[in-house]
Amino acid sequence: MGTFNKKRSFKKTASPNSKPTAKASAPPAIDRPPVPVGAQLFGKENPQGMGLFRLSTTVITLIVGAGVFTMSGDQAAGGASGAAIATAWGISGVGVLCLVLTFFALSRLKPHITGGIFVYARKGFGEFLGFASAWGYWWASLLTTVTFCALLFESLAFFFPILGEGDNLWCLAGATVLVWGYAALAARGIGEISLVNAVITVSKIVPILFSIILIILLGKFSPDLFWQNFHTGADPNLAFFDQIKSALMLTMWVFVGIEGAVAVSGRAKRQSDVGKATLIAFCGVMAIYLAVSMLSMGIMPLSDLANLQNPSLAYVMEAVVGPWGAGFINFAVSLSLVGAMLGYTILATEAPYSAALQGIFPPEFSRTNKRGAPVVTILATTAVVQVCLCFWVLTGEAYQFFYVICAAMILVPYLLSAAFFAVVTLREKALFAEHLGGPIILWRTVAVLGVIYSLFLGFAAGNNGLALMFALYLVGLPLYLWQRHKRGRVPLPAFADKAGFAFFLVAGVVAVLLLALGIVTI
Repeated sequence: MGTFNKKRSFKKTASPNSKPTAKASAPPAIDRPPVPVGAQLFGKENPQGMGLFRLSTTVITLIVGAGVFTMSGDQAAGGASGAAIATAWGISGVGVLCLVLTFFALSRLKPHITGGIFVYARKGFGEFLGFASAWGYWWASLLTTVTFCALLFESLAFFFPILGEGDNLWCLAGATVLVWGYAALAARGIGEISLVNAVITVSKIVPILFSIILIILLGKFSPDLFWQNFHTGADPNLAFFDQIKSALMLTMWVFVGIEGAVAVSGRAKRQSDVGKATLIAFCGVMAIYLAVSMLSMGIMPLSDLANLQNPSLAYVMEAVVGPWGAGFINFAVSLSLVGAMLGYTILATEAPYSAALQGIFPPEFSRTNKRGAPVVTILATTAVVQVCLCFWVLTGEAYQFFYVICAAMILVPYLLSAAFFAVVTLREKALFAEHLGGPIILWRTVAVLGVIYSLFLGFAAGNNGLALMFALYLVGLPLYLWQRHKRGRVPLPAFADKAGFAFFLVAGVVAVLLLALGIVTI
């Protein structure tokens, strides 16, 4: 892990890293529609649903987040060479594809399991691990809002000097008004807002494609510079393996939220298009990420990219077309994040609400107001976000700090989902022939690779990310015991519950001690 300064230069400490070592992208899906309840839609047509093209573009919008605007600098900030970055993309490409196929397959094989991906953990491994998955997913969602706030005000600082470097008290005041304003909107029962989604899509995808096209058409890409960057990183003394580890967090972070790809399955005109759209979207997103990542290395030396302010794509464009390029990208990022934060506010409040309905979170979290909005989870989520925002400004932590924790917190939900799928491939082979087809060995391979990739999130997060993750899980243990007591249920009914609770308790205590003694630093 390491520490980031405001210019994005990376100071090595214990271990390298940066939806993250790098950018706050965004990871998770914005304003995602509900997964259909039951299997009634599978195998049937929905005349009002989305066709293959619209379905594919919708999924792309769900996956692509703010991280694409910052990856140019973040990939260099960890000291990685172009070769290490390309290797990290290869690892993440295979791993993310396996997770996409995992969530898609589970939505077809187990359409009756609804309410969030944490329900897979509960179904497969018991009450406590179901709670652990829900707790991790909630924190990953709300921390995404924090990373968006940090990046938003760094972008706005380009236009408003009073904001300084994007992390002063004026930024805190603005972020506070924004998050509580969104909480008020969410309390009014605002769910899907098509206009907001349209603005998010245009302000996110169009500037990226525009930047890629301009770099190519204007001939600003230098093959010689790219080749030099490919072999030499910003930190030439960093071992190649450590370079890969540094770049991995970025390549993993920008895909956080891929579970939202299958959430649109209920809106497909033909269910046979869902798998096609998922693969098309994955290839499209991967192409966008690779283009931005690789083309940037032909514009500036990695040492210069590492020192760019956020969003780094803005200053890459400034080098290509002049000052207006930076203004264009900063405006696009600001517009995109303002809209995306509303979507994530809804997502982060619905996660604990859904968990409460499933009996995973305390029943108080399921309370709604007259408009049907989950007011308790709205208040709880916004309050936690507010605390994180105060920490952001008071400590001066770069937004990369928060998305490292975000990626670490999503580890458990992804890991348990992939593990559940692995169990299904072993115990319910007949389901695959009926609903998916293809050799069972292929699906088992997908499951195993999904588990391995999920574990890589912990590897890439490093000691700092893992310590903070387990410390946050320690905070959640009393909530689990309280909710079991409130429901009048045995706290740890099965061996898996006892083992899981003991593991997180011991790991959490050790993490807090390491942080308190300064052995692992924030």
